[in-house]
Amino acid sequence: MQDTAARIASVIAQDIGATPAQVRAAVALLDEGATVPFIARYRKEVTGGLDDTQLRTLETRLAYLRELEERRAAILASIDEQGKLTPELRADIEAADTKSRLEDLYLPYKPKRRTKAQIAREAGLEPLADGLLADPTRDPETFAAAFVDAEKGVADARAALDGARAILMERWGEDPALVGSLREWLQEVGVIRARVVEGKEEAGAKYRDYFDHAEPLAKIPSHRLLALFRARREEFVTLDLEVGGDAEAGHRQAEGRVAAHVGVADRGRPADAWLLQAVRLTWRAKLHLHLMLDLFAQAREKAEAEAIAVFGHNLKDLLLAAPAGPRAVLGLDPGLRTGVKVAVVDRTGKLVDTATIYPHEPKRQWEESLQQLRALCAKHAVELVAIGNGTASRETERLAAELIRRWPELKLTKVVVSEAGASVYSASELAAREFPNLDVSLRGAVSIARRLQDPLAELVKIEPKSIGVGQYQHDVDQYKLARRLDATVEDCVNAVGVHVNTASAPLLARVAGLSSTVAENIVMFRDTHGAFRTRKELLKVPRLGEKTFEQCAGFLRIADGDEPLDASAVHPEAYPVVERIVKACGRPVRELIGDSRFLRTLRPEDFTCERFGVPTVRDILKELEKPGRDPRPEFVTARFADGVEDIKDLKPGMVLEGVVTNVAAFGAFVDIGVHQDGLIHISALADRYVKDPREVVKAGDVVKVKVLEVDVARKRIALTRRLDDTAESARERSRGASRMPERDRGGARPLPAAKPRAELPVGNALAAAFAKAKRES
Repeated sequence: MQDTAARIASVIAQDIGATPAQVRAAVALLDEGATVPFIARYRKEVTGGLDDTQLRTLETRLAYLRELEERRAAILASIDEQGKLTPELRADIEAADTKSRLEDLYLPYKPKRRTKAQIAREAGLEPLADGLLADPTRDPETFAAAFVDAEKGVADARAALDGARAILMERWGEDPALVGSLREWLQEVGVIRARVVEGKEEAGAKYRDYFDHAEPLAKIPSHRLLALFRARREEFVTLDLEVGGDAEAGHRQAEGRVAAHVGVADRGRPADAWLLQAVRLTWRAKLHLHLMLDLFAQAREKAEAEAIAVFGHNLKDLLLAAPAGPRAVLGLDPGLRTGVKVAVVDRTGKLVDTATIYPHEPKRQWEESLQQLRALCAKHAVELVAIGNGTASRETERLAAELIRRWPELKLTKVVVSEAGASVYSASELAAREFPNLDVSLRGAVSIARRLQDPLAELVKIEPKSIGVGQYQHDVDQYKLARRLDATVEDCVNAVGVHVNTASAPLLARVAGLSSTVAENIVMFRDTHGAFRTRKELLKVPRLGEKTFEQCAGFLRIADGDEPLDASAVHPEAYPVVERIVKACGRPVRELIGDSRFLRTLRPEDFTCERFGVPTVRDILKELEKPGRDPRPEFVTARFADGVEDIKDLKPGMVLEGVVTNVAAFGAFVDIGVHQDGLIHISALADRYVKDPREVVKAGDVVKVKVLEVDVARKRIALTRRLDDTAESARERSRGASRMPERDRGGARPLPAAKPRAELPVGNALAAAFAKAKRES
């Protein structure tokens, strides 16, 4: 067991750039029930300062490697029970570092249904197979005649040779060394080839770029691979794994490798042709399909991991978007026939008023709507107007603009807010409990208003997958996606901290160590007994014990409580450190807090002890400088251009402001206020080469963009952040990128044997190319 733990620690240490001792310490904490946010923030001395990113990777790899060890033990036990576990085989199995390698070694010993090879062995044909392989000078027909036995089911020499061939095919097809070497070779040289299913050309038109597509499996971008798998799942294309551009030549190369491995060659001997046919069938009937499925599964797993990572990054950016803060907000959920739903929330997010107005078609109650909004804003001292970005958004924004123009004394600011997931929240059980007497349609307006005040606090109420900032979210492993997104939400919530006296139960449930039940108990206790005055009072909450308190206390804030440190990220367990600082300085805590100049003169080394080292003391001093500081950026808004409300209003050359709504591997999507996001291709994101779009933009960023091309019919908008760009220069740069060495541009080198794709529409090549990327998302 110790050897296993040491092996796992060594592997993970290499993966995350740490020492085995650091990994063992972190694993011990995780096994004790500690959460990643708690370990990253409050156990730096124990882990040697592993951060949350390293710890999340460690957590994922630990689960994989423990599964690997369980499988290794099961395989060893199975082979041992069969009496076939040799010292050499045991050593190979114990050295296997991947599940694929383990399964390769186990394949010959894996219990299976009776195969043709097993039947042939039972008929006594193994000596025939071994004899021809050992001495190809023997004539197969003559040698096989001695094995004819009607009682054993071997009617003639041909049947005997068929059985012998089945034995060799199974033996070679399950040879771990051969399977492993072929897998490595195909990983390097394999080409994924897509072909359209005959008769599906029209129905699958959106996948036309893949009707005859070939690309190296090792180089294909994750979004393109997932697009191919989706097209295959929808039965518009078939996929194959080839070597190079010529399928038949590739098969011959593979057969040559099999032949060389098993010692078969064509030297004109009587059995050579028979043996080579066995080699050919081994590759084509067994190994090719097995390896293709295996490599496709590995490639898909890698592509899914990248897509999940993109979703996680985008979700983090959205959750950590700048909050408007405690300001009264008027939320507008736009609509035409059904009207615009209005909700007013006060500085604390409490719903104080609702209405439904009909300024647009068909009622066109424009003046009445303005008067109603003016009255609501004046009554509740509204400062911000949040407008959902769905249907009728720009028309409703125009209404808000006139409201601001006609009554400047209201001092209003309008902001267009993403309403992704608002409808999901409106119909949720949580919303029904929060607003039991409020119409479902009005709950969306409340959500829109609140997410402007604090995106994090509101968005945690919505299932992360419903927020819609992912890439191929429905094509990836849903369990892995959910785990990653839950971890992302947890990290964001704990990075910001939660005010325990105002937080909702869904927000509290995301705090390290707190379950949904305990979060509900906190809210009920608060409602019954009033606001918490100290963190220690949390121990009175049912089912919130010492262990849970240890995990959650540092992330919960109590403003204006009895203990000033409770408003900071200093953990209660470290309050004695602050007491030593106070004693040494001779000043009360309240005077120290915020005195940056003085605090920076203190040496962390002077206040360490056996339990708390320099990293913790340094964090404490930083907290005392700015207690409970919010890591999120300052609140800024994009200003959509007046008169640009529909895609038809766009013209090439326009320079506009917009908000990044989603970041994918191939570029970024931007809301410029026309109900259709535009795409900034990765090549147009900056004046330099960009490998990863997230190097330069993230979801929620306000950016200035230039319109390159517009395809109104297909609702496609090509944008650039390179404001000197023209459509032609962008096309030229794109062509130049295609000529760059593969290592420089990160793309796939065109295959000589692949058929040329259909030409893009003249005059719209760039927009169509960008639209292809959009389809892949």
